[in-house]
Parts: sequence; structure tokens; C-alpha cells
Amino acid sequence: MKLTIFAATGGIGRQVVEQAVAAGHDVTVVVRNPARLAGLASEVRVVTADLAAADPVALEAAVGGADAVLSGLGPRSRAESGVAARGTRAIVQAMQATGVRRLVVVSAAPLGTVASPGRPKPPKFDPGDGFFMRHLFSRVARAAFGYNYADLAVMEDVLRDSGLDWTAVRPPRLTDRPLTGTYRTDNDNAYWEQNGLYERIRAERPTWTLSNNNEDIDHGHGQP
Repeated sequence: MKLTIFAATGGIGRQVVEQAVAAGHDVTVVVRNPARLAGLASEVRVVTADLAAADPVALEAAVGGADAVLSGLGPRSRAESGVAARGTRAIVQAMQATGVRRLVVVSAAPLGTVASPGRPKPPKFDPGDGFFMRHLFSRVARAAFGYNYADLAVMEDVLRDSGLDWTAVRPPRLTDRPLTGTYRTDNDNAYWEQNGLYERIRAERPTWTLSNNNEDIDHGHGQP
């Protein structure tokens, strides 16, 4: 399968690249700093671009002909807030221009209850949350990561308006424990969107993402 991977040097992106290469896929990576690819540069096609101010036309060569596009793009600090929405908008425009349909992005579990311009009145509580999550942990998470959630919420607006076949993966937490190959998903219960992935090990997310691209299932467009 021919894959284009954005934010390929981040914690998630690098796992996607390593697993995609190991599985024998034809991989193009889009990175801001190719030097951070270390030993992977010789095994992939490298395109240099800054997604904080990306030109969709410049991305067309990176996504053209891909079977699927995968993105681990997201802000690492308040200073980078907005990069997920802006970068994903450029990715979507490049995909629309080149006729590429399949897009998988990384989001976050609390997005089901985060308001955005395209979804100003989300549910107050996620139906999958327990008492402590609703009344304590969710407030702590929003205080710490609210800037990130706001950016990702606008990113999901971009997806809903894209007309593409998309999936937003919403993990609750990530760790750096070794890959197990075991994970749980929930498409209908815990999250408002069609999308959702319960996982805790960072390396499991690429495993699900790559296998999900081989499944003949319906994706995106905001279905519950």
C-alpha cells in the first residue's frame, strides 16, 4: 500500500513510519526537519514542509497517488496552537486536488464534548465517562490541555466538511510501553463521532491505523 505520513518524526508519527516500513508499505513522509528521521531516511521518500504554514499546492506531490494519508499532527505547546487545524486544512486541500480519498488523523478522547465553530453545542458529557471522569478528571484535563483540544476540535470541523473518507482516532492517553498488538475500539458508545480508539500504548495506535486502512468499512463523514 502507498502511504503518506505527516508529522512523521513525532512520538506517534515515528511509530507509524517504523511499522509501515516493516510491513513493506511504500512510504512517503512529510517532515519539518528531515535530520530527525535518523536511520529511517533511506527507507522512505522524504518531503520537507512546515505544516504550521503549509502551502496545499506544495503538498500535492507528497499525497498524489497515495492509497491513504496518515497524520499525527498536533500542537506540542501553546505556541503551536492551531497547527493541527491549519495543517490538516492544507492536507485536505492537497488531497482534494489530487483525488486521494482516505485520511486518518490523531485526535483526543475529550473531543466529543468540546465545542467548535462547526459544532457549537456538543453533549455536556461523554456517555462513556464514569462519575470521576465527568466531575473531576475531565476538568483537570481541560485546564491542562484546553489549547490542544480547541485546535483538534477545529481540525475535526475541517474533516467533517472535507467530503473525504476520514477517521479521527481519539485515544484517552498514551504511554511509551512496548507494543503488545492488542487494543480496544469503540465506535458507537463512548464518542459522539463514528471514530474512537481506546488505547494506552503509543505504539498500538499505528498498529490499529495500518490495519484499519486494509479493512473494507465505512469511515468518517460524522456518522454516529
